[in-house]
Parts: sequence; C-alpha cells; structure tokens
Amino acid sequence: MDVADPTWSDERLVAAAREGDAESLAALVTNAHPHVRRFARTLCATPEDAEDAAQEALIVLYRKIGTLRATGALASWMFRVIRNECVRRARLALRPVPPAGESLVPSAEDEMFRRLEGARVAAAIAALPADQRRVLVMRDVQGLSGRMVASTLGLSMPAMKSRLHRARAVVHRRLSEPVGDGDDG
Repeated sequence: MDVADPTWSDERLVAAAREGDAESLAALVTNAHPHVRRFARTLCATPEDAEDAAQEALIVLYRKIGTLRATGALASWMFRVIRNECVRRARLALRPVPPAGESLVPSAEDEMFRRLEGARVAAAIAALPADQRRVLVMRDVQGLSGRMVASTLGLSMPAMKSRLHRARAVVHRRLSEPVGDGDDG
C-alpha cells in the first residue's frame, strides 16, 4: 500500500465506521495499519516503541472512531495519536528508577516541578527533526553506544556524532530559555 494512497482513509469508509459498521471499521483498521506503523517508525526511538505506539493508535481508532468529528481528518488524528504515544514512551524512558527497596514519596511541589521539567524535556526532544530525535533518544535516553546507534540507523560515526551534537545543542538551548513569567508580584 502506497503512502500517497488516499483509499486507506476513504471518507465513505470512515463515515460508515463512525456509524458503527463493523465491516467498515475492520477494513479501516486493516488499511491503516501499514501507514500507522510507518509513521510510528519515523517518530519513536526504538522499533519496539514504534510497534507499541502503532498498536495503541489502532486500538484508539477501533475504540474511538465514533468521536472523530470530520471524516477527512482521520489521517491527522491517527498521526497525532502516534506522536503523543511516542512522546509518552520517551518520557517514561527518561523517568528515574528509585533504588530497590527505597520508596521516596516526593512532596506535591517537588512532583509538580518534576512533571513540568519532564514535560519541557519531552517537548524539546519531540520538537527535534526526526533524524536528530532518533539519534538523541537512542544515545542519551536508551544509553546505546555511538557505534550501535550509527549501525542501527545506517549512519557513519561522524554523521551520527554530528546529529547528536546538533540535537543536544537544540535541546540545551530550549531548556535554557526562561519558562515564562514566574514572578507573582
């Protein structure tokens, strides 16, 4: 099935699925699957995350097709679901794991700041171009060696290092920007 193939999200098929037609819904999920997987692979850091994100998107499609407002918006809706799932998975990978047997309960204020900072980091990473994002997540989040990242992505070591350097610089610059007006008066 071609990416430019408009029949996978044919408006009549989508409309029938929205109305509860089981055959149309099954056809829609089947037709969307290759496109969803392909898009997830470009956004998620690992093939496993991409498969999980694609599956999650298809589950959302199956369960919530009736909530779709415009039949022509299916592709953008699906891709937004995938993007959000890939970002969620990147955030989980960034979350520190407490040492075994230690259950520290942070204060509500500490938890709020941690979540805000995590959201800022995830947003900065998600805003990177796909080629830089993949290198950064694989190297800095997943901790893969530079050689492994380069090999997995089919890059030379200098190309991988260059993308990683650019990605780190952009993320650092975004995180160094002021969050906003924090003054209460």
